Amino acid sequence: MAGRIRQTDIEEVKSRTNIADIIGDYVSLKSAGIGSMKGLCPFHDERTPSFHVRPQVGFYHCFGCGESGDVISFLQKMDHVTFAEAIERLAARVGVELHYEDGGGPGVDHGRRSRLLAANKAAEEYFQKQLMAPSADAGRAFLGERGFDAQAAARFGIGFAPKSWDSLYKHLTAAGFTRDELVTAGLLSQGDRGVYDRFRGRLVWPIRDVTGQTVGFGARRLFDDDKGPKYLNTPETPVYHKAQVLYGLDLAKRDISRGNQVVVVEGYTDVMACHLAGITTAVATCGTAFGVDHIKVIRRIMGDDSRNGEVVFTFDPDAAGQKAALRAFSEEKRFAAQTYVAVAPAGLDPCDLRLKRGDAAVRRLLETKEPMFEFVIKQVLSEYNLDTVEGRVGALRSAAPIVSEIRDASLRPGYTRVLARQLGMDLGEVQRAVRSSGTGASQNRREPAGESDGGHSERPVGLSDLPRDPSTRLERDALMAIVQHPQSIGADLVLAAVHTGFTNHSLSVVRDAIAAHMEVFGSTDWFQRISDDTPEPYRDLLHQLGVAPLPERGERELEVYVRDVTVSLIERDMLRRKAELLGSLQRHDPHDAEGSRTIQQKLVQLETERRRLRAG
Repeated sequence: MAGRIRQTDIEEVKSRTNIADIIGDYVSLKSAGIGSMKGLCPFHDERTPSFHVRPQVGFYHCFGCGESGDVISFLQKMDHVTFAEAIERLAARVGVELHYEDGGGPGVDHGRRSRLLAANKAAEEYFQKQLMAPSADAGRAFLGERGFDAQAAARFGIGFAPKSWDSLYKHLTAAGFTRDELVTAGLLSQGDRGVYDRFRGRLVWPIRDVTGQTVGFGARRLFDDDKGPKYLNTPETPVYHKAQVLYGLDLAKRDISRGNQVVVVEGYTDVMACHLAGITTAVATCGTAFGVDHIKVIRRIMGDDSRNGEVVFTFDPDAAGQKAALRAFSEEKRFAAQTYVAVAPAGLDPCDLRLKRGDAAVRRLLETKEPMFEFVIKQVLSEYNLDTVEGRVGALRSAAPIVSEIRDASLRPGYTRVLARQLGMDLGEVQRAVRSSGTGASQNRREPAGESDGGHSERPVGLSDLPRDPSTRLERDALMAIVQHPQSIGADLVLAAVHTGFTNHSLSVVRDAIAAHMEVFGSTDWFQRISDDTPEPYRDLLHQLGVAPLPERGERELEVYVRDVTVSLIERDMLRRKAELLGSLQRHDPHDAEGSRTIQQKLVQLETERRRLRAG
C-alpha cells in the first residue's frame, strides 16, 4: 500500500493553495466583500448564490444545503477522489514534492497502479484509432444501426480491437510496457501456448472510475466465428473491480450530485442512449448484477443522506428483468433515497426506444416511473392465481412483508388497502398480515449509513437558530471576527476573548473548540482543527461563522472592526467580573481588613487591564 503523506507536506500544500482558485475551476465566484467570495452552489441547484468561500480561512460553506469544508474536502466531494489523491493533485499544481512515511515513498503498489492505468490509457487510444480502420467496418455498422454516429463514439471513447492475436500486445510492448504488466492489467490472457490479446474482433468501451481514469474495458462480439460471450469484460485486476465500478459514472457524477438522482440501466448502449437523449445521470453495471458495493458508490456520490434523492432502475419486462428487479429490491433499503422502476413501452430498452421513437421518448421514460415497492408487489401478485383461495393466501404471505417495509409510514395504510382490493380479501385480515410481517421486518431492517440509532439525535445548529438579543449578537460577531481574521486581532486578544463567559450555549461550544487549539493559532490548519474538535450538532454553526459576511467597507476599516468587536467582548466580561467583585466587597465582613484590601486590589488590577486593553 502507498505510504502515508507526511503531515508537514499536507500543511505546506494547503498553505500554498488558494482555495478560491481551486473552487473557481468549478464555480463562478464573485466578490462578496473584503476577503469573501460567493457563487452558485455546485452541490445543489439554486437561483441565488448561497455558497461562500473565505480564502483567508481556507474554507467554504453553503448556507443553502449546508455543505462545507476545506480545499481537500472540496476536491473529494466534487471529483470523488480519496484524501491522498486530492493532496497529490494539489501538490502537483503548486509544485510541492511529497514525502511518504512507512517506507519513505509512495510504495510499490502506488507505482504499479500508475503503470496499469497508463497501460489501459494507451490501450484505449489504440482501440480508438483502430475504429477508423477499414477492418472496423463491422464495429462502425453496429454503432450506426443503433443510432450512434462518430461524434457519439468519440464522446464515449469507443474503439475497436482488431481481429488479431497479438496486435495490441506488439503495440504496447513497443511503447515500453512489459508482458507481466499487460497480463496484470487484463489486456492479455495467458494460455498454454503463451499470451494473446484478450479482446479480438470486438467493439470496445473504456470503463472509467469516478476520476475519469480508464481501469478496464467492455467488449461486444461482432463476428459469427467468435465463440466467446456476447460481452467480454476486463477480469478482476488491482485497478478494476467490477462490483465497484459503474459504466458512465465519470460522465454522470456531477449531475448525479447536483440533481440528487441516478438512473441505473442495463448496458453500455443504454447509457449512451440516455446521455444523448438528455438523461445525463444514467449509469450501468459492468458484467455483474447490481449489488451492495454499487449502492455504496452511488450513495457517496449522491450524498444520499435524505429521502429527497431518486434512484430509478430500468428493467426489461421479461423474466430476467423481473428477477433483476426483485434482486435490486432486496437491497433497496440500503438507500436513503426513494427508489423507482421505469419500464419502457413494448419491452424496449433505452437504446431501442431512442432508435425507434426518438430522444423525447427516452426522456418520457422517467415520467412513467413508479415506486419500486409498487412494481415489486405487482410482480409478486402476478405469480399467483388470485382466483383461488390458496393463491390469494399465498400472495398475501408474499406481499405483506413488502408493504410492511415501505419506509414512509404514512404510505403503508394506503397500500394496505390497495393490496386488500387487489387480492379481494378483507381489509382487517390484510392489515393483520402486514402488522405481523412488520414486527420481524423492523427488527431486521437495515438503515442507510448515517441514519442508524447510534447517530446524533440532536438537530444541527446554525446562525439562523441564534436569538437576536444584543449579548448573543456580540458573541456571534466576535467569533466571526476571530475565525475569519485571527491575525488582524492577534493571539493575545483572541486568547483573552475565548476565556470570557458566554451567555449562549451553542456559541460557547464553538468558543471552547477555539480555546482548545490556541497552540496552533493562525496556522494553515487552525480552522480545520477547530472544526474537527467541534461536536457534530454545532459544526455547521462554526462553518457558518467562518464564512458569513462581516460589516466591512475596506481593508483598514476591517482591521479596526474585528479588533473592536473582540475588545468589546472582553470588556463585557470585565464588567461582569467587576460587578462580581463589587458584590463581594459589599458582602464582605468589614472587620476583615486584609480580605477587603485583596478585593480592592483586584478591582484596581481589573481597571488597569481595561485601560490597557482600550489603549492597545
